[in-house]
Amino acid sequence: MAEQEVLYNGSSKTVFRGEGDNITIRFKDYIAAFYGIKGARIENKARMNCSISSLVLGYLNDNGIRTHFVAQTSDTEQQCRHVTHIPIEVIVRNVVAGSMAKRLGLEEGIVPENTIFDLCLRDNELGDPLINDHHAVALGLVSYEELAEMYDVTSKVNSLLKELYAKVGVTLVDFKIEFGRAADGSLVLADELTPDTCRLWDVATGERLDKDRFRRDLGRVRETYEDVAERLANLLNK
Repeated sequence: MAEQEVLYNGSSKTVFRGEGDNITIRFKDYIAAFYGIKGARIENKARMNCSISSLVLGYLNDNGIRTHFVAQTSDTEQQCRHVTHIPIEVIVRNVVAGSMAKRLGLEEGIVPENTIFDLCLRDNELGDPLINDHHAVALGLVSYEELAEMYDVTSKVNSLLKELYAKVGVTLVDFKIEFGRAADGSLVLADELTPDTCRLWDVATGERLDKDRFRRDLGRVRETYEDVAERLANLLNK
């Protein structure tokens, strides 16, 4: 059987054209950081991230969030709806960490009184710069009405995911998501939600259970990804 047409080939996943309006997302055993400067193969990472993202997106679908996720079709593949991606990342920060701590000179671990939303332009050559609502509209990427909807959906996603991860003993520190437009023009959450795209800290120990283990040479990357996958599967596959 001939291989499907490749629509996107990145460091952590490949996207293929599927049947009808669907696509196939195939996860990889590769992890990258700092715009590809640092990378490595992590055994079983594809299987773990496919499982984690499928469980989380399925959970969001079941709780009224429109996502592109349709079904997990193999250990490393998902079937999703094809959408036209909007090149904006919405970053949600429940706890100060990472680039925000460095940028503002704050200690990691501070819990702000408000939930912080950042927008980034998805452009590797520019280093994914921070932008504001007016930049996004001026660039012709979204309307103010669409931004309001994106923020509303993101807030709901944050509430659902904080509750979900709290049930498995994990603090959702921050995460990033992207949106796309379906064929009818409606907005759909169209991204993975894995330890590659979220910061997750163990509630009891503070141990990092995410990509920071690779970025900061903390070791045990595979083991912590497996831990997250197992916790979610034990909760959601009952």
